[in-house]
Amino acid sequence: MNYLKKILQFAKPYKRYAVLNIISNIFYALFSTLAFISFIPMLQVLFQEKKPVIKEPTWSGNFSDLKDFGNDYANFFLNQKVEEYGQISALITICITVVILFLLKNLFNYAALYFIASLRNGMLKDIRNRIYDKIVELPVSFFSEKKKGDFISRITSDVQVIQSSFLSMLELFVKEPLTLIFTLGAMLALSVKLTIFVLVFLPISGLIISSIGKKLKSKSRKAQEESAHFLTIVEESLSSLKIIKGFNAEEKFKDKFYQSTGRLNQVLNSLLHRQNLASPMSEFLGVVVITIILWFGGRMVLIENTLDASTFIGFLVLAYNILTPAKAISKATYSIQKGNASAERILEILETETHIKDKPDAIQQEDFSEELSVEHINFRYEKENVLKNFSMKVKKGQTVALVGQSGSGKSTIANLVTRFYDVNEGSIKIDNNDIRDVSKKSLRDLMGLVTQDSILFNDSVRNNIALGKDNATEEEIIEALKIANAWEFVSDLPQGLDTNVGDSGNKLSGGQKQRLSIARAVLKNPPIMILDEATSALDTESEKLVQNALENMMKNRTSIVIAHRLSTIQNADNIIVMQRGEIVEQGKHHELLALNGTYKNLVEMQSLA
Repeated sequence: MNYLKKILQFAKPYKRYAVLNIISNIFYALFSTLAFISFIPMLQVLFQEKKPVIKEPTWSGNFSDLKDFGNDYANFFLNQKVEEYGQISALITICITVVILFLLKNLFNYAALYFIASLRNGMLKDIRNRIYDKIVELPVSFFSEKKKGDFISRITSDVQVIQSSFLSMLELFVKEPLTLIFTLGAMLALSVKLTIFVLVFLPISGLIISSIGKKLKSKSRKAQEESAHFLTIVEESLSSLKIIKGFNAEEKFKDKFYQSTGRLNQVLNSLLHRQNLASPMSEFLGVVVITIILWFGGRMVLIENTLDASTFIGFLVLAYNILTPAKAISKATYSIQKGNASAERILEILETETHIKDKPDAIQQEDFSEELSVEHINFRYEKENVLKNFSMKVKKGQTVALVGQSGSGKSTIANLVTRFYDVNEGSIKIDNNDIRDVSKKSLRDLMGLVTQDSILFNDSVRNNIALGKDNATEEEIIEALKIANAWEFVSDLPQGLDTNVGDSGNKLSGGQKQRLSIARAVLKNPPIMILDEATSALDTESEKLVQNALENMMKNRTSIVIAHRLSTIQNADNIIVMQRGEIVEQGKHHELLALNGTYKNLVEMQSLA
């Protein structure tokens, strides 16, 4: 129930719909009860069980006399109709009354469902928005250990379960209990003894039904986890289709997927078998209760003469009316157990603490005027340090290059400077302000990023380029494309700037995608540019075009270049050579060659290649 309470916090903005739903349900329950009670006076008159009331009755004002006043007035009204127009007219009158009562009941039922729909869908929208907000808010490190399919599952199928379980229960929280209360009140008015007898059996049947649903939560969680697993396989298959086909691994991935869906099939069968048992079990127990009432009430009518037949028939109708909400409430316990598992998975994300966050008094760094300094930092992803006592200074307008073998920690520097991760020891400063004291937004506004993997979105060229500058004009976009050596091919595309680049930019070549990434960084026009192996995945011709674009972009700009191909950084102001997270050499290109050390070996290996 704790999960339910937390999920219901999302209902606060929509409480007006909840109030209107409650009011509608009150009238629904009232007219539902009155509709069934209205049969009793008609039966009494038709069966002539009671002496006709000739004189119009008056109410004493005492609530204990309200039942007798109601019966007498109904008797008087119907007898008047019988005397004036005959029994058929009286029957028509009561039928019209019943129809009107049922019409009002259903009108208020529709109104209740109308208002609850706005509440449910509003909550659903807010839950999804909060999950997505949390996904983009959480640091990159959080997702390195998680599966994408798991997050997709939580924001889709888990939220859907919340809708079909917790949120569908909202209409039961008021509607069914009120129907029970009004119906039980009417039953007590008809016969206290018979109502107490009914109330003895209802809790027993409720306990039997609830015992069936005890394991639903654990089974539901298993089902959601397995759904997340097979969504992960689908996501990996779609993003790695070339590799799967190139290595003839289709059967291997099919087997993985079939195993996952097989496990999901077993869990869902077990879950649904148990869940589906609720309806027939509750119906059977309901029939048992009605049969016992027939036996017990029949004795009161036929043997004890403490209850008349028409009242007993009316009581039976009300008892049957009480079974519908009782059955709905019993099924609700199943849904709540199932929804608990999904709510737990959703709240697991929403309640995850974001350890990389702005301080309350974070500095708004408006510009970059002096230098970016990395001072004696240590950093580890897990246990071992990948950077050890690393320091560097990048003055405004300088280009500093980081080189070294794979795994030496070059890309980690880019992740730390942009504050995708925080250092374990030491500090990174921008104009003497520790970046942990600077707001993340203002820090990243000062930086442009071009990565090895050209990340484009399934959108137009225009929208991909303008990602960092919403109000960019067409002239500015074209100028950025020209600087990135990309306007030549973009202008030849079928719809120019409005051409869709496809999923991950797959309609373009590797070099074209990378030049669009550079154009995106150029248009943002940040004072600091970070290039993380921006040319390593390109062919020679594309590399030359991209390299020219990079040189155009880096003019009069502070740059940190992580380079795999050393030919691209020979003009850097400072080249830092890294090995296993430490600096082994640094200096200009010709100075490092003169040292005849690690850098020269790297240059020679590439020239031989």
